Amino acid sequence: MKPAPFDYAAPETLEEALALLAEHGDGATVLAGGQSLVPLLNFRLVRPALVVDVNRIDELAYVRDEGGVVRIGALARQRALAGRDDLLGLAARHVGHPQTRSRGTVCGSAAYADPSAQLPCALLALDARFQLRSARGARTISARDFFRGYLTTALEPDELLVEIEAPRPDGTLGFAQYVRAHGDWPVAGVAVAGERVALLGAAATPVLLEEAELGGGWKRALFDSLLEQAQS
Repeated sequence: MKPAPFDYAAPETLEEALALLAEHGDGATVLAGGQSLVPLLNFRLVRPALVVDVNRIDELAYVRDEGGVVRIGALARQRALAGRDDLLGLAARHVGHPQTRSRGTVCGSAAYADPSAQLPCALLALDARFQLRSARGARTISARDFFRGYLTTALEPDELLVEIEAPRPDGTLGFAQYVRAHGDWPVAGVAVAGERVALLGAAATPVLLEEAELGGGWKRALFDSLLEQAQS
């Protein structure tokens, strides 16, 4: 299928992008890596009036280590994390295929908020902070509060996720997942960052272990097995 008709804008500055989002509200959607958005457009599951392509805003394309914190800009590709020796690197190496990681953005994965995605789970385990900007101003929200439900976040229609701040914790770091075939979406997974353990595939959002309602049987056994792998 082909997308429903839409207008297209490619601002070259953050201020221009935020002005477009303020003007069009929930009639606009943001295009960065396009790994999630383009299929939704093609199947007409989303029908925006305006697509705001932010790929020309070079100031948002960075990954920086600053004082024990990793700062990830809105246009940082997932491949930029895959070579790291931290939890973000462990999780990024499990994402899809090299082509997926070359186009997909870290902030885009977080904003899409698929409960089976690797990076949102890792960001929750790291207690990351999300920097949101709009023409109205800026605000910071924790990973625990950012993910609200299935494919739902705290982002307002006029806001852009411009940066993620992820601490580099001491202690055990690990990531493990179960997939039916290489490159598929995980059925289940676990991220470990020191004393914090987050799960993917357990609920409508990634969840911290103490919040998960796994019940008994195969699901508990699967997550216990994945946790053992991640901690080894």
